[in-house]
Amino acid sequence: MTAAFTFPGQGSQAVGMGKALADAFPAAKAVFDEVDAALGEKLTAIIWEGPAETLQLTENAQPALMAVSLAALRVLESEAGVVIGRDAAFVAGHSLGEYSALAAAGSLTLSDTARLLRIRGRAMQKAVPVGVGAMAALLGLDYDAAVAVASEAAQGQVCQAANDNGGGQVVVSGHKEAVERAVEIAKAKGAKRAMLLPVSAPFHCALMQPAAEAMAEALAGVAIKAPAAPLVCNVLAAPITDPDEIRRRLVEQVTGTVRWRESVAYMAGQGVTQFFEIGAGKVLSGLVKRIADGAVGMPVGGPGDIDAVKTALAAAR
Repeated sequence: MTAAFTFPGQGSQAVGMGKALADAFPAAKAVFDEVDAALGEKLTAIIWEGPAETLQLTENAQPALMAVSLAALRVLESEAGVVIGRDAAFVAGHSLGEYSALAAAGSLTLSDTARLLRIRGRAMQKAVPVGVGAMAALLGLDYDAAVAVASEAAQGQVCQAANDNGGGQVVVSGHKEAVERAVEIAKAKGAKRAMLLPVSAPFHCALMQPAAEAMAEALAGVAIKAPAAPLVCNVLAAPITDPDEIRRRLVEQVTGTVRWRESVAYMAGQGVTQFFEIGAGKVLSGLVKRIADGAVGMPVGGPGDIDAVKTALAAAR
């Protein structure tokens, strides 16, 4: 068995996430304390106590999800003897999860990652005035068909594929009117479902260019090391390790498509059969089943998950 460590993106957040880990394991509590210190505020209080509307704000959700992922990883390291450089053939993360993956692999420090994601969240929120952009999920169309729908719907506006999640699930993003047209066109072309998503901004499309510029500036001032395991990056669906390329691809990722289906398929093609989803929720584990025949996704977000990972890794070593 060859394993990959994957890290969830926005939408997986929930009030209370990570608290059981922090209560049970000092290594997890230390992560939340360090993130609070890096941000100069008690993000942990929002994560564990809410309200949900405050946690869902992009500027909070992004560093919060990363904190939970890194807390879970630190527990795996302390309790299950996990070493990313030995136990992971690859790391990968969905959108903001790419930052979590890089922190997990020692490419970015935890404090820098928290600050970068706070900047990223704010920049993505500010890039487009509320009400101007939208995102929609198109279910039951393959990627090429969804791209054709987005192109037809654009009509001089921005409408492009933002997330290719796999299993016939593609998210489009852009100007609100264009995305609404895409929903109707997709239905006419036989999509099982097509619906607008309750998001606060049109992520991963050309309208995010101001946020990409903000991230280019922020990333220029941060040290990036080669990761302990190759990062299968969102915009390439291929592995990278060079720090300068990582920096460049993180900027491109803000406006580019999250090629998750291809990323998982690539890792499976390289012999990965076990995908550990480190952090909140189990969205990525569900997608693994749809993308890679025979591969197993295992969510790792609470104290009860640690022993299962121990067993799986012991069998693989």
